[in-house]
Amino acid sequence: MEKIRIGTRASKLALWQTEFIAAELKKEFITLEIEIVKIQTAGDKILDAPLSKIGGKGLFTKEIETALAENKIDLAVHSLKDVPNELPANFEIAAVTKRAHPFDAFVSNKFSAIEEMPKGAVIGTSSLRRAAQILSFFPKLKVENLRGNVDTRLKKLDAGNFDAIILAAAGLERLGYGERIKQILTEIIPAAGQGALALEIRAGDSEIAEIVKFLNDEQTFQATKIERDFLKIIGGSCQIPVGIFASILDNKIYARAVIASIDGKKIIKDFSIAPMEKLSTFGRDLAEKILDGGGREILRDLV
Repeated sequence: MEKIRIGTRASKLALWQTEFIAAELKKEFITLEIEIVKIQTAGDKILDAPLSKIGGKGLFTKEIETALAENKIDLAVHSLKDVPNELPANFEIAAVTKRAHPFDAFVSNKFSAIEEMPKGAVIGTSSLRRAAQILSFFPKLKVENLRGNVDTRLKKLDAGNFDAIILAAAGLERLGYGERIKQILTEIIPAAGQGALALEIRAGDSEIAEIVKFLNDEQTFQATKIERDFLKIIGGSCQIPVGIFASILDNKIYARAVIASIDGKKIIKDFSIAPMEKLSTFGRDLAEKILDGGGREILRDLV
């Protein structure tokens, strides 16, 4: 193949991620011509409403997948956490990159840690997962919706609209805003796939699959598969405050998961360890454990 067309959202972070992949491809295949195709998604157009009110994860991928299906692009680069858990049959994830920082970051011009925030202080996030866990730990705080790309969210903070905001640490670091991170919130369980990039192709496209396979990090692929298996059972979407983080170390699987009510008053958590032999069933088993432990009641209340 002489040329490859890569589809991406047009946000600064999405372009950084795609340019990173393009640079890695150029290092591996010096003569390969690469074209980056910018595509606007529904999630980029609708900025005046919470994600939970306007649809699921497909908000940031559907238009890109359409271009992929119509052969307008050969490869799509996504933040894995934005990719729906069930892909249409005509697509597949060919590679998952090595995970960057998986956790959320606390950013504020007034406070050095979330614990310093007084009663009634306003913290911004667009994520029900983040909001519910924050309210569970810090019920005195006021959480308000914050949409937009990373730069827009930082500008809203700097304009005084919020006392603090929560963003993915990986995105801030990738865009050179690491110095704005005041605290890494390791107790806030992240979204499935957070910190990893997914390379999506047309199902059965062996030529593109062969080209990008060197970018796949097997440990990240396995860990995020567990997370996505978990969400398939839970029914994870932007409408459910759910988080999971899995890691693999010394031939063992470690995972933390959470389901919470929107106000954070009801919260079910679990921490599980299993041998690698349980890899194929671990995510589903953990989901059932969470559901049996009270998760079903929370999900019923969300309907």
